[in-house]
Amino acid sequence: MMYTDDIVILDDRFRRYVLPNVHKETLYTGSRWAEGPAYFPAGKYLVWSDIPNDRLLRYDETDDSVSVFSKPCRYQNGHTVDREGRLVCCEHQGRQVSRVEIDGSETVLASHYQGKRLNSPNDVVVKSDGSIWFTDPTYGIDGHYEGDKSDSETGGSHVYRIDPVSMEVVVVATDFVQPNGLAFSPGEKRLYIVDTGATHQENGPRHIRVFDVGQDNSLSGGEVFATCSEGLFDGFRVDVEGNLWSSAGDGVHCLTPDGELIGKILTGEAVANVEFGGVKRNRLYICATRTMQAIYVNTQAALRKT
Repeated sequence: MMYTDDIVILDDRFRRYVLPNVHKETLYTGSRWAEGPAYFPAGKYLVWSDIPNDRLLRYDETDDSVSVFSKPCRYQNGHTVDREGRLVCCEHQGRQVSRVEIDGSETVLASHYQGKRLNSPNDVVVKSDGSIWFTDPTYGIDGHYEGDKSDSETGGSHVYRIDPVSMEVVVVATDFVQPNGLAFSPGEKRLYIVDTGATHQENGPRHIRVFDVGQDNSLSGGEVFATCSEGLFDGFRVDVEGNLWSSAGDGVHCLTPDGELIGKILTGEAVANVEFGGVKRNRLYICATRTMQAIYVNTQAALRKT
């Protein structure tokens, strides 16, 4: 079988997840730093962040059009769609996690921890029980390019959970340099979290860690799952078989549930995040610095546990 030049087979196991003669497409060019993709199945559209330009963009699958979804948006970064179809947002400038309600109004979900302002929430995921998990590195307060320069009030970069009933903000991990992308395994027994601390420490972490998730939502373990071989991991998604499709410096890396790199999709630019979409959940959207790219793959997004 013939694969396009964008597909790199490092292990024969990758062949079952990619399709011959399927080309990667560039859907949009003009972002400064594309991030935070979130797909809305009912509307057949994708939204993503263009953080330095302080806007969200929208790609419509029905006619391939791209439009501005929201501007200004307080330098939003990561997003997810919750169980009710609402957009959950990580805001650099707002230094908060917010939610766009069905009627278009906005609700602040978390802005402080123990009376101190958050740094700049980066990425977010909603668990099947409705709890909201997010990372809080300092990228949005390190300078004025993707937010407003400011000192950290919390004194560290941590991972948090918002209780779905009380809305209490609880810290779940404090031993990260710069926590970044995060996602649950199918079944939600494991939580993967990226540490991009190499941006702030010489020889710092550029890896994904994996935690066991207890029935009480406590985390244990935390060993290194995989280290990035090109640039940095950032945002990622998990497919139905538990493979991780992660951003990296040269494209998208596909990692098995054991952390083995089996293949790549090259993009020509550093990738910040990815998202599965399409009516069959088999179209991989790729935020690649200035561009939004997409490719159909032979797998599907993991379904949320019910």
